[in-house]
Amino acid sequence: MNALALSARVAVMAAAFLALTAWLTGAATAQGNAGAVYTITNQVAGNAVAVFDRGADGALTAAGQYPTGGLGTGGGLGNQGALALSNGGRFLFVVNPGSDDVSSFRIKPGGLELLDRIGSGGVIPISLTTSGDLLYVLNAGGSAGNISGFRVGSDGSLAAIAGSTRPLSAASVGPAQIQFDPTAGTLVVTEKATNLIDTYTIGANGIANGPSVQTSSGQTPFGFAFDKRGHLIVSEAFGGTASALSSYGIGDGGSLDVISPSVYAASERAACWVVTTGDGKFAYTTNTGSGSISGYAIGHDGSLSLLDSDGLTAVTGGAPIDAALSRNDQFLYALNAITLRIDAFRVGADGSLTALPSAGIGGFPAGVNGLVAT
Repeated sequence: MNALALSARVAVMAAAFLALTAWLTGAATAQGNAGAVYTITNQVAGNAVAVFDRGADGALTAAGQYPTGGLGTGGGLGNQGALALSNGGRFLFVVNPGSDDVSSFRIKPGGLELLDRIGSGGVIPISLTTSGDLLYVLNAGGSAGNISGFRVGSDGSLAAIAGSTRPLSAASVGPAQIQFDPTAGTLVVTEKATNLIDTYTIGANGIANGPSVQTSSGQTPFGFAFDKRGHLIVSEAFGGTASALSSYGIGDGGSLDVISPSVYAASERAACWVVTTGDGKFAYTTNTGSGSISGYAIGHDGSLSLLDSDGLTAVTGGAPIDAALSRNDQFLYALNAITLRIDAFRVGADGSLTALPSAGIGGFPAGVNGLVAT
């Protein structure tokens, strides 16, 4: 190809790229969307994903509901992780705790498309986690809860992994959450009733091995998240009487090494849900018993320290039951089951939270559950 022809080809490609960019920008501007926030209605008569469009200023606008094909329970689940996004953000996975199954959706510019629905491998699925083409579900009900694994197809379909179902530490343990660590080599499950944390190692075939059962640093381990360096950060509700976070390193075979034991938010109660910023600098927990959010700084070594000496970083009122950060970490959202709203905050460079207008969810039942954001 001579220089003139090459120059002409480059010009055509550049024009096409600019046209596509302009179209995408125009579409985004027309829709006014910078991202979205998702929760599930958890209704007995039929579960659905409720979608809220997120503006560039963090404001949320209701954008419809999409039936999952499954059922909810109509009540609280004592869980974190009822919804999960695929790594590339193409798919959304949700639990149907009233019909013991899981649904997958494709995320589209105009909303969601239901792709598949499959039995959860147990009873009352409450939490799920995904990494690559693996999806694992935490089931809380039956004679004893369990975890069970699935393969995610390129089209969002779900297929059970034979031999992947594993028990928890015992029966009636009050499990709260399941999540992969950043390497996808370890699964973690918290047990509220036993004050235990279970870890499972993942083999090359995607099958979980374990559990390895370890004692939590503090009482009532509930929600958790990982920072970008793989440190595990767990909330401790202390039966509703106190609020704390602990951090751990994950060793060989899923062993847990305490880094910061029970860093208390002195004025707060019932720390339950946890999120961490993508840059690994901050962690936030919702305090259900005191209607607030506590922020923590995360050290390079995974150590934790309060952003505010009394542990009160932001006030939500009511009972915040889940939290999510936007993909750019600019905004923090908290689901509030009593006030029936999603509270919004702008995240400052120093980790501080500035309240923004809330989005009402008054048409939803009290059992609304889970929160993820893009």
